[in-house]
Amino acid sequence: MAPGDGLVRAGALVFFVGAVATLVTVAPLFLGTSPFPTYMFGLSMLMAVGFLMAGAGVLRSAAAGRRRARAAQLSERPPMQ
Repeated sequence: MAPGDGLVRAGALVFFVGAVATLVTVAPLFLGTSPFPTYMFGLSMLMAVGFLMAGAGVLRSAAAGRRRARAAQLSERPPMQ
């Protein structure tokens, strides 16, 4: 498992919770019912938080892959004389 995989999974979960909160928040506008409390709009912001978490996980995985590739490349070089 790559170093950023946990962040990507957690970010996807947080994004999904934010997406559900957004659907629940927007639904009364289309159904003509009374709107939800203000904190529901704050929960909708979890989509952005989840997206940023997943993006950080991808960047962390990419950086770890670059480090592994660089270490493998350095270990393959013949010693300099």
